[in-house]
Amino acid sequence: MITCVVDVVAPEVGEASVRVLRAAGCDVTCDLAQTCCGQPAWNAGFAREAAKVARATLGALEAELDGGAEAVVVPAGSCATMVRQFWPELFDVVGDADDAARARRVGAHTYELSEFLATRADALPPLRLDRPVRVALHQSCHMLRELRIVDQPAALVEAVDGCAPVVWDGADRCCGFGGTFSVKLPEASVAMADEKLRALAVVEPDLVVGCDTSCLMHLQTRSDATGEPIHVRHLAEVLAAALPADAESPG
Repeated sequence: MITCVVDVVAPEVGEASVRVLRAAGCDVTCDLAQTCCGQPAWNAGFAREAAKVARATLGALEAELDGGAEAVVVPAGSCATMVRQFWPELFDVVGDADDAARARRVGAHTYELSEFLATRADALPPLRLDRPVRVALHQSCHMLRELRIVDQPAALVEAVDGCAPVVWDGADRCCGFGGTFSVKLPEASVAMADEKLRALAVVEPDLVVGCDTSCLMHLQTRSDATGEPIHVRHLAEVLAAALPADAESPG
């Protein structure tokens, strides 16, 4: 699943995700009939509009499963949460029992990227960066609090020769993006981002790594605005950069 933010803002994250999945021995397909998961409208209280949007992606992912796919892999904890946790509730709320059942089936096969890769870590080739990098890992809210994904991203970072994780205060605090939250309450959103940035300034990492492009985008743009830029990368990009040149690439 591409996700809207990756598609529009950071297509390189999608490309890196495909490279890493292929290096782990996976055959990767992507039905381009997918659109949005419907989360922005759902969070804003527009259930019927969210369901209308989500049905297109539900149909695309269901078609992939019908075609033999074993897993739906999402390079974003927020979108993975919407599909796995909230789609059944969404369709139940709008009174669509059939689509709620379809959503439960798709959700049962849906994984956030680091969560899925952790199950195939032994299939990945040795990972090595060209130079040592001090990494501060940001734990995004939906992954941590809804999907309960805690250790997998850190384990993947630690598996990369050249990555040195740094401990920093507030790694598990919200960055303040929160989708429509940053639009409705921009002052609070900015204050939360600045709190994270102050904590990062204490440890001075070379790179801030996360699993949600939206969080990274928020922290990057806020840091640029304050004149103290940081460097951010999605976990998929770090792993892809660490792949050997001859990494296996199934179709």
